[in-house]
Amino acid sequence: MSKPKAVVIVESPAKEKTINKILGTKYKVIASMGHLIDLPKSTLGVDIENNFEPKLIVVRAKSKQLTKLKKMVEDADEIYVATDPDREGEAIGYNIINAIGKDKEVYRVSFQEITKEAVLEAFANPRKFDVKKIEAQIGRRILDRIVGYKISPLLWKKVGSRLSAGRVQSVALKVIVDRERQIDAFVPKEYWNITVDLTKKGYEGALEAALEKIDKKPFEIAAQQEAQGIIEDLKGQEFEVEKISQREVKRNPIAPMITSTMQQEAFNKLRFNASKTMMLAQQLYEGIELGDGETQGLITYMRTDSVNVSKTAIERVREFIKKSYGSQYLPESPNAYKSKKSAQEAHEAIRPSDIGRRPDDLKKYLDDDQLKLYRLIWNRFVSSQMVPAVYDYKKMEIHAGKYQFGANGSTLKFDGFLTLEAEDKEEEVQIDFSHYAEGDKLKVKEYRPTQHFTKPPPRFSDASLVKALEEDGIGRPSTYASIIQTLTFRHYVNRDRGYLNPTDLGINICDLLVEYFPRVMDESFTAQMEESLDLIEEGQLEYPKLLAEFYSQFKDSLDHAMETIDKADHQTLSDHICPGGFPMIVKWGRRGRFLSCQKFPECKYSEPYPVGIPCSQFGCEGGGELVERTGKRGNKFYGCSKFPDCTYITNKLPPAHSDSCAGAAVKDLHQKTGAEKYPDCTYLGKGPADSS
Repeated sequence: MSKPKAVVIVESPAKEKTINKILGTKYKVIASMGHLIDLPKSTLGVDIENNFEPKLIVVRAKSKQLTKLKKMVEDADEIYVATDPDREGEAIGYNIINAIGKDKEVYRVSFQEITKEAVLEAFANPRKFDVKKIEAQIGRRILDRIVGYKISPLLWKKVGSRLSAGRVQSVALKVIVDRERQIDAFVPKEYWNITVDLTKKGYEGALEAALEKIDKKPFEIAAQQEAQGIIEDLKGQEFEVEKISQREVKRNPIAPMITSTMQQEAFNKLRFNASKTMMLAQQLYEGIELGDGETQGLITYMRTDSVNVSKTAIERVREFIKKSYGSQYLPESPNAYKSKKSAQEAHEAIRPSDIGRRPDDLKKYLDDDQLKLYRLIWNRFVSSQMVPAVYDYKKMEIHAGKYQFGANGSTLKFDGFLTLEAEDKEEEVQIDFSHYAEGDKLKVKEYRPTQHFTKPPPRFSDASLVKALEEDGIGRPSTYASIIQTLTFRHYVNRDRGYLNPTDLGINICDLLVEYFPRVMDESFTAQMEESLDLIEEGQLEYPKLLAEFYSQFKDSLDHAMETIDKADHQTLSDHICPGGFPMIVKWGRRGRFLSCQKFPECKYSEPYPVGIPCSQFGCEGGGELVERTGKRGNKFYGCSKFPDCTYITNKLPPAHSDSCAGAAVKDLHQKTGAEKYPDCTYLGKGPADSS
């Protein structure tokens, strides 16, 4: 069998399968399996003295794949590189070609969606490699390598093994730690609201109104005594309806999704973390088999910060809206949205590749999670080109002397784009004002003062962290998921019910980096570096110059840290003593926290990390205590230190390690998992019989 005259190189097997079916037998499509040529793992791989020249090598685990590629292109006349349409995809393809095909006719093809129409269009109009885009990627790669490979060994030497630092990762950690400190420092502030239930003579219904102004000005009620004083004053006032108004309010649709908003929506509505969202989006982009041997990419490229949409896609979605929902849902002209200044405008927003594929049409081809994400993307894109929703907003002003009360509500008059974004419909507070008129006298049926306290800012979720990073210009769409994944993998951050909580290790590492590398850890500096990388792609800056300016100051900070940091200052002593009589310190390894002898490596004794709760309270008679353990899949749980004599384990600790739980024995762990002191203690453990 003769070899094909045209070879197409893509990154993944899924993409290979989809494109191969589109192009047919004239082309042979083969996957590179990602980066074949990269910086070495074992060394810095950058010649700093020689203009920051990268020392690229063949990735050891991918050498067989490179050999396969070389054989495949031996007799080929043409090579097409169809890697992803971003900086990284450009660099992956360029490096492969330098290794296998310099003497061949090479074409670069890129597309935003893997559909027959888009792929054939790209192959009909190939281009050359974008050298500036490649240089921007090289600049980012070297910059990240220098920070990671210079600071991480410092952490190993001065703090502990298995630690790492990253240019963007560490700044994201600082954002999380700063928020945690805001929460810790937060002092709740008491305030009171006053509402009244009002009645009108001749009408049985009651109207709820809230105090809004005093002497026509906003106000604060700081204490119960103050609230009670206002109520006493109100008892001598006459309540009268002064004004009833109604106006139409429009709520505009939202732009189609980009990477960050997709991750936010997927967390808020589906509880998917960023990594899961990107994995599912990758599957939808690269292609799903739809029966009869047809494989199609269902969405456009999912790493994008642009809300741009192609003219053809706009025309098709407008036609679809008019046909499926009616002309009343279609605006006179297409809705336009503005991308952020830093967005790569060559990309499109994330949208369905074929608007005619409704989510329900794909149920038998997609798994539950794929379908949920596709539905989010499809709904958002279609709704983004619909008319606004229209509400009737009603407002009643009621005066009692110097006090102004208000009652208001809204009714959805026309759902517009909300016909597809049903979950986003605001709760309608419908109030019937038809029984009231301006000048009506009202009587108070009940005064209701309520106490409240201000709340601290919430911890970051994947979604809110991505939003914060995007707003500050930290990172780019391709980095958000990997940043969070690295922080959790390194045990710098734990997930607690979907929210990110910095560990003691994460806080210590953050503080050390802020002290010795303030420039690297500065959010605004990190954002400026991203802008500089964009300038490289635009041809306005050479990456060696950017790296030289950065490295000169970075090297000074690195040398100062190496000379100044004392390892003992960054050790956390425990109250445990090893069998040799030496104090034990807290260390972090591949499976989380543990205790190790301070004299390591002379003494290699270690034990799991204790959480300060005696296991005896759960029926253990061996005098053990609960310790942190990690399963083979990385899941954390807590078990008795006397294992295997005691096999008790649980996935959760008692709320706040409550003292009320102390000594509340479990009578029969196989039948009962609640403490005797319920309801004072609401902890529910997991007994050996149902442990996993």
